[in-house]
Amino acid sequence: MKTLNDLNDGQIAKIGSYKRTQGVSRRLMELGLMPGVTVRFIKSAPLGDPIALDVGGRQLSLRREDAAQIIVQPV
Repeated sequence: MKTLNDLNDGQIAKIGSYKRTQGVSRRLMELGLMPGVTVRFIKSAPLGDPIALDVGGRQLSLRREDAAQIIVQPV
């Protein structure tokens, strides 16, 4: 089981589901990180946190703690 946190720079993956967490899944859905959506891992910050993602043509930053809650399937 791979999470969004496990991807490397430039890697593309499809979101499968969320780990069981309260409150986090709603926030992730508001950011557009819903099951079935394809994301591209752009890069991580110099100290490793946060990470930058491309989601539907827009960039967003996400804490690694939250990225570890998103189960993905590499494309």
